[in-house]
Formats: sequence, structure tokens, C-alpha cells
Amino acid sequence: MNSAPTHYLECIECHRQYKPSQIYSCPKCGNLLQISYDYDRLRRRLETSLGKAGPLSVWRYQPLLPVPDRRRVTLGEGGTPLPKSMRLANSLGFSGVYFKNDGQNPTGSFKDRGMTVAMTRAVQIGAKEVLCASTGNTSASMAAYAARAGLRATVLVPRGKIAKGKLVQAVAHGAKIQQMSGNFDRALIRARALAATGGLYLVNSLNPYRIEGQKTLAFEVWEQLSRVPDVVILPVGNAGNISAIWKGFCELEWVGLTRRTPRMIGVQAEGAAPITTAYTKGANVALWPHPETVATAIRIGAPASWKKALRAVRDSGGTMLTVSDRQILQAQRLLASKEGIFAEPASSASLAGLLKAARSNLIGRRDSIVCVITGHGLKDQAVVETVR
Repeated sequence: MNSAPTHYLECIECHRQYKPSQIYSCPKCGNLLQISYDYDRLRRRLETSLGKAGPLSVWRYQPLLPVPDRRRVTLGEGGTPLPKSMRLANSLGFSGVYFKNDGQNPTGSFKDRGMTVAMTRAVQIGAKEVLCASTGNTSASMAAYAARAGLRATVLVPRGKIAKGKLVQAVAHGAKIQQMSGNFDRALIRARALAATGGLYLVNSLNPYRIEGQKTLAFEVWEQLSRVPDVVILPVGNAGNISAIWKGFCELEWVGLTRRTPRMIGVQAEGAAPITTAYTKGANVALWPHPETVATAIRIGAPASWKKALRAVRDSGGTMLTVSDRQILQAQRLLASKEGIFAEPASSASLAGLLKAARSNLIGRRDSIVCVITGHGLKDQAVVETVR
């Protein structure tokens, strides 16, 4: 069995380094922590792993994951399809548009990529109970992986603001559900406070081990295309995913497997766009106390990973966009009727962002473009029923 590479926690702001532990923020400056490695030593291990026959999966990239291969908690996540758009791309005049469909993961969302690593870490350190705040997909994923690992699971959700399909998943997998008044941001504050008392292992995207699993989407895209795309477009809520995927592409460059990285384009709903607003103003993110959008998965007004997201966009030469709920629902219908992909509203923001970027000439007609589909449409059926 492979062992985990030597890693350490590093503050994204002051760059102080810490030994692996159950902390999520820098004790000195309060900023988030990320996991770093000695990349010079990892290229050969990664090349050896990639040279082995076998399907794509999160664990194919174990040499760049901070947990050992043994006792891993897995449901077969990763290896999701990357179909090339035909009808929509042709109508837009683009030659290379792809949809990375992470709605094909075991619980129907990209969260499974991070959860397999976070839950393996929980087992490694001897945790007995895991915890998350959620707009839906995180709760479904955590509950499934906790069941797989034999751990207790507690979910904090905003009352009346979570899609039924996602809540049903968490209940079915045996999670303890605590509904709270207010929105996701308030639930996350409560979850962090509970985790700080000890005994509960928090698996929100604040957890740097979860981010390590989510970055594997970048590795898969690189393998599936045999190159790095020019542009990656994805929805942004709490901002962990855009940060993770950017880290994945940077690591490919750091270990010498590519010499380029893509432009990252993040997409937020007009009613929940704190990061896009900050990007446009060249300022720090300010709290949106009452975020509202039909795309419940990105209905977040106080994104925890905003600083990492802004750096990903700026360092990559990308941008942040907003789209209306009407544009999101139109994109959802287009994906389903033209490409055969049923995506939840938040996922459809990727296509809505592509359509807006095309109108604004932010991307080239010959660019290779990957739109990330983060969750399956069956997660939120009520939206489609309402539209019809």
C-alpha cells in the first residue's frame, strides 16, 4: 500500500507552517490553511502512479494526496465523464467546449471528491463523529461516507432553504439533522463553534484535507484532454471548489507535468455575489446578509474561501461573473435539451457563465473550455416542476 507524502499545513496569507492537526485557520493571523508538499520529490511517484493501467479516480492520484492508501473510505468517486459539446458549441461558434460532469459521482455531486479524502483523514486520526453545515450536497455526501466509515454524522442546515432531494439523502444515510433559522452562513458559524469544542471533525471546505480531494478534477481533465484547457468555468458559492481546482492545475505545473495553467472563470448568481462584487471593486469580500437565488447550492453570503478564490481568478488571468436566476434556469434547460445533461441550477451557472463570457468576448472561439457540472439535476426537482 502507498503511504501519504510528507505534508504540512501552510497559512495562505502569512505562510507560517504547522504540523498536520485539526486546525482550519492560522493561529497567528486567522487566515485559512492549505496543505503543501515537497513537490520536487513527488514527480516520480506521480508519474509511476499515472503509468499504471486502470480507470480514472480520485485515488489514482494518491501520490499527491495527504492521506495513506490503506483504510481509505471510498465509494468509487472520480473518473467522471468529460463529453465534448456538439450542438451548443456549434451554435455559439466555439470549437472546443467540454462538460466535466461531476454530477456522476456516487452521491450526485463534486463533494464526493473531497469527502473521500476528508473521511479517510477522520478515520486516520480516530474521529468518531463528523460534522458539517450544508446547503445540501455536502450533507448528502458526508452522510454517505460517514455511513461507509461507520462514523456518526451531524448536519446543520438552514430551515426551509435546502432542496428536498439533498436532505432526503442525508436522512437516508442516517445523519442527525439539525435545522436552524437563518441561512447557510449562520449554520457554518455554529458548526465551527461546535468543532472547536472538540470531539467533532468538521468536513466543510474549511478543512484543507477535503480541498485535496477536490483538486483531482484538474488532474482528470488534464488526462482526459491530454493537455490543460485554456479556460475552466464553474459556479462559486463558498469558493472551496474553484480554489481546489486551481491548486490542482498549479500542482501539475509545480511537478513539471505541464508548463501552463488555465484561466479560471467563477460564476455567481446575481442575488448571492459577494466574491464577484469584491473582484469588480478590487476590494475584500463584504458580507451579504440575505443572499437569494434559485441556485440553492451557491446561496452563500459569507464565503469562507473568498480570499483563495480571488487569488485563483487573478493569478490565472481569469474573471468573476454574475448571472441572473433566469439565465441559470435557461442554461439548465439548454443543457438538458441540447446536451442530454441534467444539472441542478447551481451547476447550470457554468453554462450561463459561458454564454455571458461569449457575448462579452472574454473567451476565444478556438479556446478549449471546460464547464464544470457540480451536481445532478435530480437533487433539486422542485425547480424544474415550478418552471413547467
